[in-house]
Amino acid sequence: MTNQTTLETPIEGLWATPPAPLPFDSTVDVRAFLLERPTGNVIIYDAPGLAAAAGEIQARGGATRQLLNHAHEAMFGSQGLDVGVFVGERDRNHARSLPIAGTFSERQTLDDDLEVIPTPGHTPGTTTFLWDSGSHRFLFTGDTLWIEHGHWRATVLGESDRDAYLQSLALLRELEFDVLVPWAATAGEPYIDVVSRTQAQQRLDAIIERVQAGKPDDRAN
Repeated sequence: MTNQTTLETPIEGLWATPPAPLPFDSTVDVRAFLLERPTGNVIIYDAPGLAAAAGEIQARGGATRQLLNHAHEAMFGSQGLDVGVFVGERDRNHARSLPIAGTFSERQTLDDDLEVIPTPGHTPGTTTFLWDSGSHRFLFTGDTLWIEHGHWRATVLGESDRDAYLQSLALLRELEFDVLVPWAATAGEPYIDVVSRTQAQQRLDAIIERVQAGKPDDRAN
């Protein structure tokens, strides 16, 4: 029996897979996360580290479903897990490299602790997840908000819908959460951020201001 682990837990109940670089930017790592829940574990995001952590995930009870924030995560393909994959309805056609079991089209709550919140803009089907673990409220924003050198950034691509993005950022500003858990972060640096409500709103206000000004990539201190 070995004590070697691949998952790490930055906060109790939240398990992160090993980091993997983006194919087009080796300075940015992506991760997937396992949420330990009494009603059934859930995986959020897709990333290569899931394959390396598959045995540990199974040992921790497996997962009832895998939730994607947006279709770009499908660039890594299936990680060989026996779990249904769910994605925003408007991103389904762009995530066909994964075995999609179902889609989201409206705001809903799973098992009273995990909220599914459509937040289009980065992609048409981008979906944010808000998990109340009992001790923390984790916000999983995918690429809508990510962490670069400790700063929150928004990623407005050429094909993104800026108006929808702004509406989604305004919605995120009103949510109560204390831990930001994006898909991507600068390699070798913190990949989650613990914040107060005031800090979160100030950072989102700065990002909203820059997106409104027409910036392609947006940073808030």
